[in-house]
Amino acid sequence: QVQLVESGGGLVQPGGSLRLSCQASGFTLAGYAIGWFRQAPGKQREGLSCISKNDETFYVGSVMGRFTISRDNGKGTVYLQMNSLKSEDTAVYYCARHRYSYCTSYGSVSTYDFWGQGTQVTVSS
Repeated sequence: QVQLVESGGGLVQPGGSLRLSCQASGFTLAGYAIGWFRQAPGKQREGLSCISKNDETFYVGSVMGRFTISRDNGKGTVYLQMNSLKSEDTAVYYCARHRYSYCTSYGSVSTYDFWGQGTQVTVSS
């Protein structure tokens, strides 16, 4: 059974940092690209980043320079290091398995076939 479980969310002050983890099971992580998305209340799910099986990384402009995606295939885990957090980063963050090994159309929800349950990130003073 394919499963993705996010963790590491919480309450953080503006300018602070948080590292999210995505633990994969039921499939070989090394063979897939993994993406991170977020969804704020009343908003569409937004693609943020993707890491390919070869560790190529991609970011959307709103998080570029602040967020870093990485993976540890041995641990079956993908990470999202988030720095310089802003109030507009407040959302539920999801990791998802890309349908392929590379980050083609990485910002599109339809490109992914399995999703985690999400972890809440709240940026507030």
